[in-house]
Amino acid sequence: MSISKMKIEELELLSNKDITKLILEESKKPMNTATLFKKIIKLLKLPDSIFETKIGDYYTSLSTDKRFILLDDGTWDLKSNHTSDKLKNQVDISDDDEEDEDEIPDEDEIQDEEVEDDYSDEDTPFNDSTEDLKDLVVLDEDELEIEE
Repeated sequence: MSISKMKIEELELLSNKDITKLILEESKKPMNTATLFKKIIKLLKLPDSIFETKIGDYYTSLSTDKRFILLDDGTWDLKSNHTSDKLKNQVDISDDDEEDEDEIPDEDEIQDEEVEDDYSDEDTPFNDSTEDLKDLVVLDEDELEIEE
């Protein structure tokens, strides 16, 4: 049955993601977020003001649903319509970007760099000197007197 021929009562029982899945299956072509959401609003006969207030939530729901894939051109499609090789390439590309950002320098590079201390001895956030602790005394429980 075509999604456009479904009764509004049937559509209201479905989530926006399920309706999106039906739209993409029927159209057999990727669509952008706005086009998909406008189709849902039209099918459910919702006011146009819903578009502006709920488009962000709709985008987030598509992003978190594993049935959908956001293509390079900004359109959404069903993940099942794409081969695993294409999906793997997208994952590999994003993994390469992350590795470049988090690259750990070699030991030689670390030794070549001079570490500059921006703090004087007194200004260090953690001062390891024992001078501040010289007046402290450790007491046993027996020595401790609690005044009531």
